[in-house]
This record gives sequence, C-alpha cells and structure tokens, in this order.
Amino acid sequence: MPKKTKGIHHITAIVGHPQENVDFYAGVLALRLVKKTVNFDDPGTYHLYFGDEGGQPGTIMTFFPWPNAQRGKIGAGQVGVTAFAVPQGALGFWEKRLKAFKIAFSKAERFGEVYVQFEDRHGLPLELVEREEGAINTWQFGDVTPEVAIKGFAGATLLSKQPEQTAELLEREMGLEKVAEEGEMIRFRATGEIGNIIDLRKSVLPGGQIGVGMVHHIAWRAEDNKDQLDWKKLLEHSGYRVTPVRDRNYFNAIYFKEYGGILFEIATDPPGFAHDESLETMGEKLMLPAQYEPDREKIEQIVLPFKVRQVDFIIRKD
Repeated sequence: MPKKTKGIHHITAIVGHPQENVDFYAGVLALRLVKKTVNFDDPGTYHLYFGDEGGQPGTIMTFFPWPNAQRGKIGAGQVGVTAFAVPQGALGFWEKRLKAFKIAFSKAERFGEVYVQFEDRHGLPLELVEREEGAINTWQFGDVTPEVAIKGFAGATLLSKQPEQTAELLEREMGLEKVAEEGEMIRFRATGEIGNIIDLRKSVLPGGQIGVGMVHHIAWRAEDNKDQLDWKKLLEHSGYRVTPVRDRNYFNAIYFKEYGGILFEIATDPPGFAHDESLETMGEKLMLPAQYEPDREKIEQIVLPFKVRQVDFIIRKD
C-alpha cells in the first residue's frame, strides 16, 4: 500500500523582533507559546513554537526571529501562504479582531471557501478559513474563546519552480490525493483532519529570496521513528537527497529539497512538547537541549528578552 502522510506537522518561518512575533501570534491570534527554545543549528537564535493548547501536530507554527535581517521576497521555491482553520461561523469574529488592531485584510474565495487574507507583523502572508474538520482548540487567551479560536493549520499554498514535479511528489510519494483544480490552483488533500489541504500554483513565479517574512520550510507528519525511516528509504529510492535523522528534542526530523525548490521536512509526531516541562507550564522557560545547557548563561545574554502579554495597543507595520 502506498505511504500516506496525515498532512502538515509544522511550518517554520523567519521573522524579526521576537517580542513583535509573540505579540502577534500569542497576543492577536491567541495561539499558545508551547515552547521557547533555540535553533539547534544556530543556538544564538530563538526557535519559538506556537500551537493549540497541547501543541499537537498540525497546529504548530514555529519561528526563527532575526531582528536585524533583511526582508525576504516571495516567489517560486517557497511556501507562499500559510492558512489557519477556525470553527464554522468564526470568520466574522476574526474580521472584527483584525480591524480592532488596524490589521489590513482582504477576502477571497477559492474552491468554494471564503478566506480572510492578511500579513503578520513582519510581512508573512496568512489566511483564515472556516473548517468543520479538526478538534476545537481549548486554549483561551483574552477574549478569544475556544468557540472561535484557531484550531491549527487549514493548509498551505506552494509556489514551485517545477509545479508538475511537485504535484507528482505530493501524489506519488507523499500520498496526497488530487481533489480539484480551479484557475491557477491544484488542490491536494492528505488523510488527517487538520493541516490536510495543499494548494499548488500551476504557473511559475520569479524565484523567491529567503529573509524576514518568509517560510523557511514545511514539515510533514510521520507517525513515529520507524515510519520516518520508511519515508527516508522511499524518498531516497525516488532520487531525493535526504539528510540523516536529526534529533530536535520534541520530534525527529529529516529534510530534503523537492524538485520545485521548496524545503520539505518529515517530522515524527512523538515525543511532543510536554516531555521536558509540564503541559501546564509549557512555553514559560527557555528550554535548551542537553548539548547547549552548559552554555545557558551565554545564550541568555545573546537572545532578546520578551514576554507573552495581552496586546491592548495597535500593532502597526513599518
């Protein structure tokens, strides 16, 4: 039987100042900061994880804050738009909330669904769409209650340098089902209930450039370590160059660049985010992997301080 991923595990993007990042995703979008750690490949940079109350796969948006870096450029070889799912009937609430924070948005229809489109504080393109699928997010922050809270990912829009080959990968190796075409978009569906919809643009845009406001990579779900190794063998057999397994403490990861230029990761669902701090206190303390614990004092002097707070002021873009 062909292998099938359940969908998106997490999406990682590059942003600017960490306090602005936290104010937007925790303060405005009311996601939970589930882990405050560092980039394991660059310990002088935070790696911040946001998600639902438990930080479940399919809900996790992560960030590398680069406070003084240049803005990126959206184009081919990137995830173009990240979409979040909200409960049915919740879009009206979110339109009012975005207006209250003076965040410009537009509305668009795609495959029979209405999307609210906007950008985060650092220019990352985002969407909100109502979905029946996916568990209610029980995390409550300010006046964002579980009845309207973001459930997790609705999906993502991929901008490929070679759309036909990316489509072949999604269907043949990743096990997504092609379900519809409309205008410039092809829609694929994975088997999970959250993070399960991928829209692929058929035409090729000019190449993108990495920087602030850009997605760094998109990660797909593997059930466990064995499943991940099976994915690795499958992809290598298909000609992709896959990295060795890398221990990210909260999941194991393998990476490869697909032929359309987008960096893909396959991440294990376990062990999750509550194994090194309690579910109740996740995200409160800077957590370091064992190899960096001896350098804690130095690292804490490098990374910029921030706090999760109620955002009662207007967030403006530069």
